[in-house]
Amino acid sequence: MPVLPPPAPGVKARPPSPPGRPPARPWPWVAAIGGTALLAGLVGALIGSSGDDAQRVVTAPVDERPPVVVEGAAVGEGLPVRAVVDAVGPSVVTISADLVQGRSVGSGIVLAADGEILTNAHVVNGATEIRVRLPGETEPMPARLVAADAGNDLALLRVDQDGLVPVAFAPTSDVELGDEVLAIGFALDLDGDPSVTLGIVSALDRTIITELGALDGLIQTDAAISSGNSGGPLVDAAGRIVGINTAVARSDPMTAATNVGFAISSDEVLEVLDELRARAGGEARAEGFLGVTLDDRTDGGQGALITSVDDDSPAAGAGVEVGDVVVAIDDAAIDGSAGVIAAIRDHSPGDAVTVTVVRDGQERTLDVTLVGREGD
Repeated sequence: MPVLPPPAPGVKARPPSPPGRPPARPWPWVAAIGGTALLAGLVGALIGSSGDDAQRVVTAPVDERPPVVVEGAAVGEGLPVRAVVDAVGPSVVTISADLVQGRSVGSGIVLAADGEILTNAHVVNGATEIRVRLPGETEPMPARLVAADAGNDLALLRVDQDGLVPVAFAPTSDVELGDEVLAIGFALDLDGDPSVTLGIVSALDRTIITELGALDGLIQTDAAISSGNSGGPLVDAAGRIVGINTAVARSDPMTAATNVGFAISSDEVLEVLDELRARAGGEARAEGFLGVTLDDRTDGGQGALITSVDDDSPAAGAGVEVGDVVVAIDDAAIDGSAGVIAAIRDHSPGDAVTVTVVRDGQERTLDVTLVGREGD
């Protein structure tokens, strides 16, 4: 079903469109959210890597056990599906979570041999109990939630188990448009081994709004994604993880969507992972507050339209005005309101950001110092 923009750090959900203009209609992005017996609307994408050195890896594990990659794989020469699955399969796990109402099922990846697991935050959001089933095992084991970041849709788990096979991450800079990639995960919670789908990278650096917030730095793919894939890996020809499955576009009576899936890029994953490890125990990081309400443009242009500015907010103090179109924050171009939400969310109170707006046809650069949201 269509998903409306939720309240975000320093940015309110868009208001109703003014009379005489049709309402801006968000795409029906579906995040993998737990439901009875199955994870409903789970997503994933699959991406490929490129570059001269197919064995160059960025590792998340902190132990001494080296991650596994596909020996001899040459990026750009076609993806060896069976070899990649054999290499990555031992690092893909099933996540099941008991909720107050129903059950959530998703996928996860092994980060460290001593039991560190990564999945999507929405897979375990609100869980009363979490279990992980390792490859080749018939029985699940209890898992502990170490820390979660709902805004970036990632969660760090730990199981009491040694000798696991950790994954290797590829730099996002290695991923190019058109690369072949694999999505691996427990689609539809079917019995047996994980499902594998092959596709290409359809687009890079996407930003979308889901039920849980705004996600940026995403990789878009046409690989087939189903419920249960959330938290599973997106893999290149060398068996390196290039993303984590997180959302998919779904058709509704007003829009048509076919094979449009998204994954959190490896660079974004590793950045958030550092924060999750630093705040083990679940304490949430304070997020920056800007103090504006946004809407997407309907004239075909890029940028986010400012529809209101809170009194005594950082935005008001910096001179942001109603009618301004935000086209960049710091060095990142803004395509729509989701981009502003994600950019502000990634900053903390006290951070200084540069907001570039277009006003009366002229670009203006405004320096803003964010504050904490009241009540945080």
